[in-house]
Amino acid sequence: MTSAHTSTTDQSVNRTRGRCCGGRSRRSNWSGINLFAMVVGFILFWPIGLFVLYWILTGRDVRDVPGWISQQWSKVTGMRNGFDGFGSDGYGDNEVFNEFQQTQHDRIREIREEIKERARRFTEFRAAAKRRADEEEFNHFMSDAPGQTEG
Repeated sequence: MTSAHTSTTDQSVNRTRGRCCGGRSRRSNWSGINLFAMVVGFILFWPIGLFVLYWILTGRDVRDVPGWISQQWSKVTGMRNGFDGFGSDGYGDNEVFNEFQQTQHDRIREIREEIKERARRFTEFRAAAKRRADEEEFNHFMSDAPGQTEG
């Protein structure tokens, strides 16, 4: 009985809260960091404060603002990220550098392959060593086993 009464009370409280302020309380995000950012925005420059207030009322967190700004900047400038003004690798179209970079990538790839090959060979070596040790132990057991019957 008590749990049914409690759940009914919780539902009525939730419905009351949902109707408060035209239902805005569900969308807005009034966390401490958001309030702090809004106050600082108004102190520094009032349009920033208004922007943060709008951002909060739409239910977003102020920690998402830098990513949103970067995304909007990318749309406006047509760049992948806001600072990609020098070609695909950030160093321009320097062919010598690109060749050097490719050589280094190839060298790293070869080193990785060598490490993988060494690891594979070491695993095989350990398996063979374990098999030899097991075989030696078994042979020792068989030679020293008392009560061996020859038939």
